[in-house]
Amino acid sequence: MDRAAREEPAGSGTLGFRAAYPGPGTYEITAEVRVADTRRSATATGAVTGTFTLAAPLPEASHRIEVAPAELRPGTTTTLTYTVERVGDDGDGSARLGLIGDAPTGIRLASTDVRCVNPLTGRYPSTDRSPHAVDCALTDLQPGRPATVTVHATLPPGAPCSTVVAKLGYWTPRGQQVAGAMIDGPTVTCG
Repeated sequence: MDRAAREEPAGSGTLGFRAAYPGPGTYEITAEVRVADTRRSATATGAVTGTFTLAAPLPEASHRIEVAPAELRPGTTTTLTYTVERVGDDGDGSARLGLIGDAPTGIRLASTDVRCVNPLTGRYPSTDRSPHAVDCALTDLQPGRPATVTVHATLPPGAPCSTVVAKLGYWTPRGQQVAGAMIDGPTVTCG
């Protein structure tokens, strides 16, 4: 038997979700763990807890996103106006604003802004586009010079409510090192 056949994998798994850095402090993190041995049909479960002290200061926000109005109404089309502003000197004028609604509700997001598109779905050569998401490539953000993006959100009559979630990704300069950041924008609710 060769060495590779005798070695067992060290482990694998997924984490629940990404969390924003809360700032300096001591934190207790608990994870639910499940270990399965397929050769012996055995499973062990439990919880693992660890305490971590984080010392890095919470970074100053370099961008800000605002939206008006902040609520959708079922059975109508709402015009959402997003204002994206670079408030710090970090990064350059480029940023990507992404908006997404809850697909099963039938929400449709659209923009006539040439910087925005509904993203492609499926494999090439598909030309299908996601009707519930919009991506906008902003290239002229400077402190004191915000960008405004208009998006039309349509909730069909009788459809359940959907929120619209916003995220903004941008580059930060560190020579040729790949570095960037992503921030959460406001969530448009539904009433």
